[in-house]
Amino acid sequence: METGPTGGALGGDHASAVSVSVSQWTFEISRRYQHVLDKTVPHIVGRWMGCLALMVIYAVRVYLVQGFYIITYGLGIYLLNLLMGFLSPQVDPEMEDGPSLPTLASDEFRPFVRRLPEFKFWYSIMKAFSIAFVMTFFSVFDVPVFWPVLLFYWFTLFILTMKRQILHMIKYKYVPFSFGKQRYDGKKASSKESTNLPRE
Repeated sequence: METGPTGGALGGDHASAVSVSVSQWTFEISRRYQHVLDKTVPHIVGRWMGCLALMVIYAVRVYLVQGFYIITYGLGIYLLNLLMGFLSPQVDPEMEDGPSLPTLASDEFRPFVRRLPEFKFWYSIMKAFSIAFVMTFFSVFDVPVFWPVLLFYWFTLFILTMKRQILHMIKYKYVPFSFGKQRYDGKKASSKESTNLPRE
C-alpha cells in the first residue's frame, strides 16, 4: 500500500497555515500592546500611581499569605539594581570615553542622561512586581527562611550601595534629578524685554 505525496503535502500545508496564523496573531497582540505602552509615555504621574497600586497589592498578598519572603528579597535586590541604573549617568565619568558632565557653572550645558531612562525604569518595576505576584500563587517558590535576616541583609546592601552612589555624585558633581535646577524660559525673557521697550 503506497501513500501518495498529496497526503503529506496537505498535512504540511495545514501546519504551515496554522503557524502563519499564530505568528500573525502574536504579532497583532504585540503591536497592540506596544501601542498601549506608547500611549502611556506622557502620563508619568498616572503610570507611577498604577505602579504604587501594584506594589501595595503585592505587599498585601505577601502579608496575608505570610510567606514568599525569598521572592520578595530577590525582588528587592532587582529593584536596587534598577535604582542604581536610574541614578547613574549613561556615560560613567570614570571611563571618560564620551562627553563628560559639566563641573563648573561656565561649562557648556549638557543634560543629565540616565543609564536607565525613566520609562524603562517604570516598565521594569511593573514587570518585576507582576512576575513576583504571579509567583506567589505557586507553593514551590515559598521557601521557608527567617525573613528578619533577609531584611537586615537587604538594608545593609542598600546603605552600602547608596553610599557608594552618593560619593560618586559628590566626586563628579552631578545630581540625577531636574527639580530645583535653574530653568531658562524664553517666554519670560521675551515678556521682560517687551516691558523694557520705550513707549512712543
